[in-house]
Amino acid sequence: MKSTKKSLQKFTDTQAKIDTLLALDSITYDDLEVLTKEEQKKFGVMLTDTYNSLKGKELDKFYKKIEPIMAKETKNSIWETNHNHITYAISSLMQEYGRMPSKGELAKETGLSRQTIHKHLQEYATNPLYLEHQEQFRLMTDKVLARVFKYAVNGDVSAAKLFLTVMTPTTPKQNGSTLIQTQNNYIQINGTVLSQEALQQLSTEQLNDLEVMLQSVLPPKR
Repeated sequence: MKSTKKSLQKFTDTQAKIDTLLALDSITYDDLEVLTKEEQKKFGVMLTDTYNSLKGKELDKFYKKIEPIMAKETKNSIWETNHNHITYAISSLMQEYGRMPSKGELAKETGLSRQTIHKHLQEYATNPLYLEHQEQFRLMTDKVLARVFKYAVNGDVSAAKLFLTVMTPTTPKQNGSTLIQTQNNYIQINGTVLSQEALQQLSTEQLNDLEVMLQSVLPPKR
């Protein structure tokens, strides 16, 4: 009986501490010192469950309350989740309505507040996480271009046009024709430079593709 009363008292004390923390406008690490390690773990789980259950302005208010004690990884995860929800909602609603959705429609679709959506749309382009995403796409550029090149040398005119458009910047033409320059150890066609160093960076497959393309345009040996 005494053990039951002691456990009940401990639960009551813990709940009182948690209620006091939740009553604060903003929770800091110093505020958490009133909790034991075990209580902090319990509090963390409760905060996560509460955050996931809220939407709109209530979610914003709760985020502001717990932001000072959130780990950087958690903040990054929330940003990425919001970004995915917003971009998916924009794509879906544009297909449904045939127009760009309003912030109110995005808020309803995502469960985020209009303020959060507005802030995200205003700032996402300079966010380090978004810039990392862009670098990931750039990393795939070579692979995509290699595939386009492969189609191009196999006779796909559209692929050839796309490849040349990407690889050959617009430059002035000399006497109405493409300017081709050769100097020492490289060839320059308009603004594209093909050097020995560049060739050394190509894979065996890319070199084979380049050889096939050159053989198709150069006159045969006599």
